[in-house]
Amino acid sequence: MKFLNLLPNSKQQLTELFSIHRERLWRTVQTRLDQRLYGRVDPDDVLQEAYLDAQQRLKSAKDLEGYSPFVWLRLIVGQTLINMHRRHLGAQKRDAAREQSQRLQFQCSATTTQVAFQLSASQTSPSSAAMRAERVGQIAASLESLSEMDREILTLRHFEDLTNKEIAELLGIEQKTASIRYVRALQRLKNCLEDDRDFQLNDF
Repeated sequence: MKFLNLLPNSKQQLTELFSIHRERLWRTVQTRLDQRLYGRVDPDDVLQEAYLDAQQRLKSAKDLEGYSPFVWLRLIVGQTLINMHRRHLGAQKRDAAREQSQRLQFQCSATTTQVAFQLSASQTSPSSAAMRAERVGQIAASLESLSEMDREILTLRHFEDLTNKEIAELLGIEQKTASIRYVRALQRLKNCLEDDRDFQLNDF
């Protein structure tokens, strides 16, 4: 399916589109932003930079033919995060496109620690920092047993609130495949954490 005719072709349309999806895009930044940048980089600044980049891409929107408007913006936000991590941390984060799919060229993959931190934060927080750190470590170890693709699908579904259809489009896979991998990944994670009585995945 081709979405080119649905992409913004003016700054006004882009502003309206960005406003509609701002909350979801903000969630992406909050989930993907490296913990080391907390306090140094504001999610709103990331979105502002992404918006300016989207303006520059209006003239060449045809290069992203095949993407729906939200996923088009989501890809740009992902690339903005990659660039920001490189600038502030001096680390050359690998481009997922080199290892997975050309459709991942603007994707900023969440690290295991980031996902574990988000999962831990969604639960009842332990009273001590030491207990919290131990919990994050336990969750990270469980996540490491999953494939990178499965971790990505879980993150997109539960922290960025993407649908299976959007996930499939973003990752360049079939919608049915995205759905099946999600169910399997969720069950694997639950199995890995089943011995932790204090940890529940009721929200998943």
